[in-house]
Amino acid sequence: MSTPAAYFRLARAGWILTREGVFASLPGDQLTGLPKSGWRMAKLLARGRAKGSERSLRMSRAIDKLGPSYVKLGQFLATRPDVVGAEVATDLANLQDRMKTFPTAEAVAEIEESLGRPMSELFAHFDEPIAAASIAQVHPASVARDGAPQKVAVKVIRPGVRRRFYNDLESYFLAARLQERFLPATRRLKPVEVTQTLAQTTKIEMDLRLEAAALSELGENTKDDPGFRVPWVDWERTGRDVVTMEWIDGVKMNDIEGLRAAGHDLKALGASLIQSFLRHTLRDGFFHADMHPGNLFVEADGTIVAVDLGIAGRLGKKERRFLAEILYGFITRDYLRVAEVHFEAGYVPRSHDVHAFAQAIRAIGEPIHGQPAETISMARLLTLLFEVTELFDMATRPELVLLQKTMVVVEGVARTLDPAFNMWKASEPVVGDWIRANLGPRGLLEDARDGAGALLSLARQAPEIAARTERLSREIDAMAENGLRFDDDTAARIGKAEARHTRSGRVALWVIAATLVFIAWQIT
Repeated sequence: MSTPAAYFRLARAGWILTREGVFASLPGDQLTGLPKSGWRMAKLLARGRAKGSERSLRMSRAIDKLGPSYVKLGQFLATRPDVVGAEVATDLANLQDRMKTFPTAEAVAEIEESLGRPMSELFAHFDEPIAAASIAQVHPASVARDGAPQKVAVKVIRPGVRRRFYNDLESYFLAARLQERFLPATRRLKPVEVTQTLAQTTKIEMDLRLEAAALSELGENTKDDPGFRVPWVDWERTGRDVVTMEWIDGVKMNDIEGLRAAGHDLKALGASLIQSFLRHTLRDGFFHADMHPGNLFVEADGTIVAVDLGIAGRLGKKERRFLAEILYGFITRDYLRVAEVHFEAGYVPRSHDVHAFAQAIRAIGEPIHGQPAETISMARLLTLLFEVTELFDMATRPELVLLQKTMVVVEGVARTLDPAFNMWKASEPVVGDWIRANLGPRGLLEDARDGAGALLSLARQAPEIAARTERLSREIDAMAENGLRFDDDTAARIGKAEARHTRSGRVALWVIAATLVFIAWQIT
C-alpha cells in the first residue's frame, strides 16, 4: 500500500493536469459512464487560457509546474505509443527537456564530493553552464591531456533530483496499480511493469558512471565503422554525479542550413544515420536510444557524432533475429514469414491462427507497398502494427517498443535531411547482409556452437540438478503424507498483514476525501 503522501502527490498532479487542460484535450467522445463524466468535469475545470491552446502546449505548461521528474515521465511515455496512443506520444516527444540552470557553485560542490579532489587539481578551466536538462547540466571546461590543453564537456547531476524522483515514483506506481485494478482492458499493457521500466532506466540515467560506460562500449563497438562515432570519456574525472567527455565541435543535425553551408551531403547523412543505427542494433545488440537531432553532431569530414547516452537499448539474439526478419519480410512482402516470426518468438499466443495473423499483416504491408517508396513512413507502419498486435493479444515488449521508438525518431531525422528519404532502400544493405550472415550457413554453424555450449553447461550441472530433484521429490512426498501446515507464527503474521492492509485502506480513503475537500475549496 502506498503512503498517504503518494496519494497527495498524485492528487496534486491530477489537479495541475486538469487545470492546465491536459485531460480535457484528450479524446473522450467515445467514453461512457463515469469516465465520460470525469472527462466533462475536466473540461469545466480547465483554465480559460488553456482551452484555446494546443495539447502539446498544455502538456508543456503542466509538466513545467510538476517539475523535473514529470519531464522525465513525459519523455519516457513518448517512447510508449502502445500505452498513451500515437498522437499523445508525438506531443510528448516534443517536450523540451530544458530546465533552468543551477548555480555553478553547487555544480563544483557536486564534482568535488563525487571525485574526492579539489577543482584546481581536476580542471585547468571550468566555465558557466551552457545547457540544463531535467537530470543534469553541462559545463565547458579544459584539462591537460597528453601535455596539451584539451576542451571537454562536464555533465553534472542536478542537486536533489534523485530524492525528488524517488518521491514522485511512489505516486507513479500508485497510479499504475489503480489503472490495473479499475481498468481491466489496460492490463495487457502492463502499467506496473512499464513503471518499473521507467524506474530502472531513470536510476541508470542518474548514475553518470553508467552513461560513461555506455559511451565506452558503443565507442568500442563502432571504432571501425564508417561515418559514425561517440565522444571519448575521461575516466579520471568521472564519478556517480559527474561525467567528463570529449568536447564535440560540429554542426547539430537539426541545423539544416548550417549543414548545407558546411558543404555536407544531406542525403548521404540520412542514409548513414539509419544504417549506423541498424548496424549497432543488429550486429551488436546495443544502441543509442535517444537519437533526436539535438544529440547528433556532424563534424567537418561528415562523421556523425552521437552524444548524451543516458538512455541505451539492448536486444538479445532472439530479438535481433525477430527485428531483422520482420523488416526483411516487409521489404520482400513475405507476410506469412512475418507472422511466423511473431509466433516463433512467443510474442503472439499459440491460441491464435498464424494464417489469420498473416492476413492482418498483409493488410498493413500491401497499402504501404502501393505508395512511392519515399513516402513510406516507419511511424505509420509501427502504428498499424500496434493496432494489429492488440487484436491478437500480443503483450507489450518493452525492449521492442524502445527500439521501435528510436527507429521512428531516426527515420524522422533522416527525412528532415532528405524529404524523399527511402527507408527501405537505405535499410536493405544492412538488414540483408545480417540476414545472409546470421540465417544462412554461417548462422546455422553459430547456432550449433551455441547449442553445444548449452549442452556442455547442462552436463556440468547434472549432479547438482539430480540432487535438487531428489530433495524436491522427498519434500513433495512429505507434503502428500502430512499435508501443508501453517505454524502459529505464520498465522499470526498473516493476521497482522491483513490488519495493516485494512488500516492503510482506511487512511487512503481519508486522504482522498481530504484532497477532494481541498480541491472544492480551491474552485469556490
